[in-house]
Amino acid sequence: MPWNFNSNTPIYIQIIEQIKFSIAVGEYRAGDKLLSVRELAAEAEVNPNTMQKALSELERGGLLYTQRTSGRFITSDEKLIEQLRTQLAKEQAENFINKMKLLGYSPDEAAEFLKNYK
Repeated sequence: MPWNFNSNTPIYIQIIEQIKFSIAVGEYRAGDKLLSVRELAAEAEVNPNTMQKALSELERGGLLYTQRTSGRFITSDEKLIEQLRTQLAKEQAENFINKMKLLGYSPDEAAEFLKNYK
């Protein structure tokens, strides 16, 4: 997975967001095993403690789970993954509507714009 970081947000938050997105779009599938913390950290070029913090947060949210001696895995809970997809879609829609408002469009006009977009 290509890792893209900016300086505006803490890196561990960006890691969380990127992994959530990868789960939502199916890059990581339900039940997939993740690389180890050290391997992911090396791939992302971040400190292993930063990666560990991000993965622990994802575990607390239920998107990851650990099997002792086997590693970390993506949840098999398809309903939770669908909720994640819906949440991310709502965030994108909200960002779109807010930007359209800045351009002077009402929410109804923005929706009509999308409806007619090809």
